[in-house]
Amino acid sequence: MVTEPRTIARRTTRKVFRTRSTHIRDPLVDRVFMIGVYVLLTTFLLVVLLPLIYIVASSFSDPLAVSSGRVTLWPIDFTFEGYERVLSDDQIVTGFMNSLFYTGVGTLLSVTLTVAIAYPLSRKDLWGGGVITMAVVFTMLFAGGLIPTYLVVQNLGLLDTRMALILPQAIGVWQVIIAMVFFRSTIPDELYEAAQLDGSSDLRFLWSVVLPLSKPLIAVIALMYAIYQWNSYFDALLYIRDPDLYPLQLVLRNVLILNESSVGTDATAAMERQQLADLMKYSLIVISTVPVMLIYPFVARYFTKGVMVGAVKG
Repeated sequence: MVTEPRTIARRTTRKVFRTRSTHIRDPLVDRVFMIGVYVLLTTFLLVVLLPLIYIVASSFSDPLAVSSGRVTLWPIDFTFEGYERVLSDDQIVTGFMNSLFYTGVGTLLSVTLTVAIAYPLSRKDLWGGGVITMAVVFTMLFAGGLIPTYLVVQNLGLLDTRMALILPQAIGVWQVIIAMVFFRSTIPDELYEAAQLDGSSDLRFLWSVVLPLSKPLIAVIALMYAIYQWNSYFDALLYIRDPDLYPLQLVLRNVLILNESSVGTDATAAMERQQLADLMKYSLIVISTVPVMLIYPFVARYFTKGVMVGAVKG
């Protein structure tokens, strides 16, 4: 019986793949290492994820169930009472809107100033660029301190104004360094020379060439500034006295302290007040976290690329 050439070819191919599959195998040490990596990553995921699930479950649970510790990973006696109490408080709503303003305006100003200082310092033909860079880095290592900063804000007339929470922290030295490294490694000198031959000015080159190529960088530093502005409350505690200018984080702090106070009330009222405070605490945490979680998906595609700024390219 004569075997067809196609059949012989199939058998030969199967033998080759079978032989390769037997020879190309991960060593035992590599497999153990990968198992350890997956176990470690799963542990980190659970450490981060379980508290978040608990907070969300507690925010939708009955106040008595929350204060008694019966909530685990699923709401008990599902209710929106915590969110209703939070959203019905005019001070919390005002603080939320103030935080949106501080985060939006502050992030826009910070990104603009960071690019404005980082791009010229990244250019090799900037006279005195090395000295200016050293001066910028010096401010990161040696700060003036709390009292001198407060006196500067006071003498500039910024106390009890919105700019007091935006201008003093408008530029981050770490973000400036990241932007400088990005511009030096991404924007070649040949591109600038070609733009000059076409008659482009420095400002036009920055707007039409540098910024479109710097979307990953802008996304990363904007996210850094936005998270800092959104979570900041200490500056407001120092510089703001008008409750209508309080950011959300400072409002949350004050609301929680007031709700936990039981002075002048009987035992039953104090217990109910404490139960409501526990419920509002988790509801406020969820509300204060939602804006950041909504921003991240829009910058996620740039974030992975942007965090590799300065990495060695092979």
